[in-house]
Amino acid sequence: MASRIERLRPGEDQAFRDWLALFGKAFEEAETYTGAMPSAPYRDRLLSDPNFIALASYDGGRLTGALAAYTLVKFEQERSEIYIYDLAVDEAYRRQGLGEALVNETRRIAHDVGAWVVYVQADHVDPPAIALYTKLGAREDVLHFDMTPLKRM
Repeated sequence: MASRIERLRPGEDQAFRDWLALFGKAFEEAETYTGAMPSAPYRDRLLSDPNFIALASYDGGRLTGALAAYTLVKFEQERSEIYIYDLAVDEAYRRQGLGEALVNETRRIAHDVGAWVVYVQADHVDPPAIALYTKLGAREDVLHFDMTPLKRM
């Protein structure tokens, strides 16, 4: 694998658009990722936030992988943890170690910022993701619940 990994920066409009499109294509949810792309001020504010990590891998000029993660500042101790929210690899580049490389770059960033752990969620219906994350870390079986916001009365 000869890809290079870069962290997206403010002002990188086309790179951000391509990055979102890769997630949409990989997850077969193009509308979710590209149907209402953030404005430039929103994008730049997000990419300026040190607690948001947007990684892109390239083979030459071609975008091959994308990772989005968040640093969560903890309250019970002076520490943080990093949550990998999304990881996608272009179909033509899968099974070549690119996902592992993106996760490992996130782990390096975690070390650099003093985070104590990096964690990720995988769906039971995604054996490749489960295999990757099992290779890289300790598995915990947890339940995940989505709750809709409540309007104040």
